[in-house]
Amino acid sequence: MTEPSPRRTRQLTADAEGLQYPHDPRPRDGAPDVLVIVLDDLGFAQIGAFGSDIATPNMDRLAAGGLRYNRFHVTALCSPTRASLLTGRNHHAVGVGFLVDIPIAYQGYNARVPKSAATLPRILKDSGYSTMAVGKWHLTPRWERSPSGPFDRWPLGFGFERFYGFLQGDANHWAPELVCDNHYVEQPRTPEDGYHLSEDLVDTATRMILDQKQATPDKPYFMYLAFGAMHSPHHVAPEWVEPYRGRFDQGWERWREETFARQVAAGIVPEGTVLPERPPWIQEWDALDPDDRRMFARMQEVYAGFLTHTDAQIGRLLDFLERTGRLDNTLVLLMSDNGASAEGGQLGTVNEHRFSSRMGDSTARNLAEAETWGGPDTYPHYAWGWAWAGNTPLRLWKRYTWLGGTRAPLIAHWPDGIAARGEIRGQIAHAADLMPTILDVCGVDAPDVVDGVPQQEIAGRSLTATFADPDAPAPRTTQYFEMLGSRSVIRGEWKATTDHVSRGVLDEERLLLGSRDFATDRWSLFHLADDFAEAHDLADQHPDLVEELEDLWFDEAERNHVLPLDDTMQERLAALIFPTYGVPKRGRYLPGGGPVRDETLPPLFAGFTLTADIEVPDDAAHGVLAALGDLTGGFVLRVAEGRLAFTCSRAGETDRVIADRPLAPGRRTVGVRYRPGDGSPDAAGTFVLLDDGAEIASAPVGGPWPTAFQHGGAGLSIGHDRGLPVDRAYRPPHAWNGVLHEVAVDTGTTPEPDLATELRTALHSD
Repeated sequence: MTEPSPRRTRQLTADAEGLQYPHDPRPRDGAPDVLVIVLDDLGFAQIGAFGSDIATPNMDRLAAGGLRYNRFHVTALCSPTRASLLTGRNHHAVGVGFLVDIPIAYQGYNARVPKSAATLPRILKDSGYSTMAVGKWHLTPRWERSPSGPFDRWPLGFGFERFYGFLQGDANHWAPELVCDNHYVEQPRTPEDGYHLSEDLVDTATRMILDQKQATPDKPYFMYLAFGAMHSPHHVAPEWVEPYRGRFDQGWERWREETFARQVAAGIVPEGTVLPERPPWIQEWDALDPDDRRMFARMQEVYAGFLTHTDAQIGRLLDFLERTGRLDNTLVLLMSDNGASAEGGQLGTVNEHRFSSRMGDSTARNLAEAETWGGPDTYPHYAWGWAWAGNTPLRLWKRYTWLGGTRAPLIAHWPDGIAARGEIRGQIAHAADLMPTILDVCGVDAPDVVDGVPQQEIAGRSLTATFADPDAPAPRTTQYFEMLGSRSVIRGEWKATTDHVSRGVLDEERLLLGSRDFATDRWSLFHLADDFAEAHDLADQHPDLVEELEDLWFDEAERNHVLPLDDTMQERLAALIFPTYGVPKRGRYLPGGGPVRDETLPPLFAGFTLTADIEVPDDAAHGVLAALGDLTGGFVLRVAEGRLAFTCSRAGETDRVIADRPLAPGRRTVGVRYRPGDGSPDAAGTFVLLDDGAEIASAPVGGPWPTAFQHGGAGLSIGHDRGLPVDRAYRPPHAWNGVLHEVAVDTGTTPEPDLATELRTALHSD
């Protein structure tokens, strides 16, 4: 017989040799906290530290205690700059060559940052940092922003551990569509209770930092604070505007000249810089009639109040960090994502949605809202003369690769790591350089492989050598730019720029001088070493150099997936990336959930029927059955004093239809049908109210149904409204006081998108 095996000895008690502690990453001793503050559409000359007379004492305080970079560059548009900042790569190289609202199946424009470009928050988190994002995101592709996700391109998917803010390109500062981590939430207060988005963002950022530090005092954090300001809508309470009343009556030309003088005196702009002349598409202030001057000055008063209010929120956060003793070892980087915005056009607008809806503006219309400008009933943007002045002394503005679009203010403040106080640095730098700078300061190496994926080359280079040495070499000698067909390239002391006029802003298409065809684009040439503002075109004197720089641009374009170029987007219709599960023709929505994102609704502009299966109470039936948006753009189906009613706001132009008799009690199906005038999306039509299939009232529509309502409010709310109302006749939530079983939307067709309108919508919501 086989002998049995001896029994194994089983150890039941612990011994030191068996201990296996997990290795949790920890940053180097003394590693700083990092706070990156991104302002939106802030021009080169709009804060005090860069020459403005608008009160920005807290941003100026950062500049006085640190460094200002006067040759810092961005991509000229929002999503691309943020992608470059957070990946350290050029924007096309990570698929964000344009806004994520129009994802296109070309590698440079698919709005999908690849796994081969691990982000700054991911790398810092893996190295032991806490990572938090608050504010504007705008890096999640269209059709991925609903509660269904996917969530890998939401902030938490990028490596942030906490997020609070909004996913789109702009937000109503009085009633935003808010996200916490990976879910939508309601705003904590109403405008009547004093709510403002910028204040909420700083309250939340402060609370996140406080919670993190109280739990792990020695653990550093990375906070990305991206305000919705100074993007339109320029929303601010009247008390912030009142100190500026009358301050801009001298007009944009005089303000620009005075700002330029301050810039030269402060050294922000080098001595000898020539201030370029006013271009012909900017109105001469003294030639304007008094009403125009009064309205334009009012627009800038509100913008200035909005900026000072934003600065005050930054000040609250800085004061908190100072009270906790953390400010000195916090690297604070403050920047803008692009130059000042001209998307208000020549006249400015009380409601920026009017542009994407192909609706004109007038001074008379704007004047009627002058005293409420910036309040909850408006969605305003100033006239482009103020954008031109706000970029002093640079040419053009956001969306163009002239310096007015690509050169932005950058402030670096870190008392423990930057000895200089109030100094200026003139090295050519780019948004892509901020990630390597932060990693360098934190003592973190960029990994070669993340999650098994080899990483693509980081284009950025650290700026830390410039912290101590004003003569340190620039981190780069070459940088290309491209936005909507506008192109430029820097090599050493030279810059070449095309005169291409982009599409999407109607007044620009009509009035700007330049080429509308890539084949006829002309390259201008500037010697940046002695021409800070692109004032002297030297192309005719150096044609060989122009040719070299154009070839260099194409080399960089091919390497970074910029090509093919298209400034209209129409040729790319077939390449538009649609949602995985398609565009619905019919939707059924039950009460009890959150608002249904408008991007997930059936397309409504070619005609639809919206119905509600309800039980009408015996007495005093009232309330909202379905609502989307607000009075700056949206619609609501409701019952008012027992009668069915529908209101639609087309960028503030309101159409209403109401039944002439109350609904009978009991269960019934009620709704509204929109019939385009001749079956085409560009024609006005008719609204028809329905009661159990019968047509009970109708009214003509004053214009075409909007392709999109942008971000005036949340998506479709069922059984109540939220935020701001669509019609001043009620106040949210104004919930339906009967029983609501479901709401259905039926279009029957899925119309082809009009990309010209899509482009305008995307640009005015960035």
